[in-house]
Amino acid sequence: MQVTERVARQSGGEVRLLHIAEAEPDFVGYDAGPEVVRDQVAKEFRDEHRAIQKHADNLREARITASARLIQGPIVETVFKEARRFEADLLIVGSHGFGAIYDLLVGSVSRGLLKDAEIPVLVVPIRDPALRP
Repeated sequence: MQVTERVARQSGGEVRLLHIAEAEPDFVGYDAGPEVVRDQVAKEFRDEHRAIQKHADNLREARITASARLIQGPIVETVFKEARRFEADLLIVGSHGFGAIYDLLVGSVSRGLLKDAEIPVLVVPIRDPALRP
């Protein structure tokens, strides 16, 4: 968050925080699956929403215009859609740095953003274990 705050201060820009939660195909709309699983997914979304709102609150306390949204959908496509919608000038993304095997099996969001972005992308390593999923 320090990099985002620094960039916002230097540019006088507005910060729009996004947390994209990848949709679980079996639970879209919470129609399928046992209730305990639906409850756990709902709790995770609430916790993620609280966390991103707290980040936005911290930026606002630092006198930076900030808003936060938690959206469910395909991550790379949803980031680009939101960036176009808000006419973003820069994307700042955190990289979890899981490693080559993970990227091979699951893919890298950062790489997908860098590959197809129409605006500059700043990738920042996440060092704080509390911010890792």
